[in-house]
Amino acid sequence: MSPADRVAAALGSAPVLVRPVPGGDINRALHLTLADGREVFVKHRDDPPPGMYPAEAAGLAWLAGAGAIRVPGVLHADDAVLALEWITPGRPGPGHDERLGLGLAALHRAGAPSFGLGADGFIGTIPQSNAPLPDWPAFYGERRIAPVARRAHARGLLDAAAMAGVERLIARLPDLCGPPEPPARLHGDLWGGNAMADEAGAPVLVDPAAYGGHREVDLAMMRLFGGFSAAVFAAYAEAHPLAPGHEERVDLYQLYPLLVHVALFGAGYVPGVERVLGRYA
Repeated sequence: MSPADRVAAALGSAPVLVRPVPGGDINRALHLTLADGREVFVKHRDDPPPGMYPAEAAGLAWLAGAGAIRVPGVLHADDAVLALEWITPGRPGPGHDERLGLGLAALHRAGAPSFGLGADGFIGTIPQSNAPLPDWPAFYGERRIAPVARRAHARGLLDAAAMAGVERLIARLPDLCGPPEPPARLHGDLWGGNAMADEAGAPVLVDPAAYGGHREVDLAMMRLFGGFSAAVFAAYAEAHPLAPGHEERVDLYQLYPLLVHVALFGAGYVPGVERVLGRYA
């Protein structure tokens, strides 16, 4: 059964128009119009890891529960497809960037029960353990940095010297992670391609890898590849001021997404990892 037919069967309406949506390194996508008039965004791939799409659906629902910023509504999820409400992309409207900063601050303030989440998830196709730990340095080291570094090492992408640097950095995390903060409700994969404007010009967040963590993780990821204006960060800081020393922790919190990119896309991202390890380890 094709992805379009699978979604149509789950939603109880025949497909009348199926169009591919360009873009995406991990999944392929479709814009599906159903006989009942609904428009659906469908994510699929040939070999999705079991549980990947249900985990994303759960993350979207959790983020939506904060009522802070728009995310796509979930229509159906199984191990083969993820079906979401279709959001027509628009041009950012007046005050879009300020609204994005304020919405992200509100999302983070909504919080989480713990560092982690009730169920495990994925970032790209890489599993993310969300088993809770009592403090952020332990969670960041044991649930984020160490597993993906080991994955990259097993693929021959990180050498023994880099792995030793990872171990030294993890040992230093209690001194590096900044003042203790309560768990924030994180998007978890907030690069520029995972934020958009809707048909009204309002901000929308897509493709999360959600969990409860330190809010500086999202902000550091936003700075890693660009795509967000100074107005976004200024609005965020006014609504939810950051702890002293946050500028010195940006590289620290970019380490995890850099390691993920090594594991997913190869050695081109290793220099970025080595740069961070050279600074902190």
